[in-house]
Amino acid sequence: MTTKDRVYSEAEIAEKLAKELPEWRYEGGWIRRTYKTHTWPGTLLLINTIGMLSEAAWHHPDLVVSYAFVEVKLATHSAKGITDKDFELAKKLEETLLWRGQNAPEAPLAKRVLRGPKEAHE
Repeated sequence: MTTKDRVYSEAEIAEKLAKELPEWRYEGGWIRRTYKTHTWPGTLLLINTIGMLSEAAWHHPDLVVSYAFVEVKLATHSAKGITDKDFELAKKLEETLLWRGQNAPEAPLAKRVLRGPKEAHE
């Protein structure tokens, strides 16, 4: 049996993003977030992390990839809109990519590990 996903209106999406995911934006039918990486190895690390989390959620974002950034674009293709699946994966990406351990340096993973060697030690 297939359950139909609830599709959020543009106003609901804007409200939910402002409240729960302020770094994300709604544009062109997607919720989006761009992560700056500063290095190609950092970009690859980010892509692999996004890929593993997406696969675990059985939800697959579109990615725009460049040397120094990754843009994540989420929409539920089968529902033709933004659903809870998109918000859940966005939250998990934020939680994981910006997490830092108790004894880690000040900057979270996305700003620390994904920077170039010189910047990482300043």
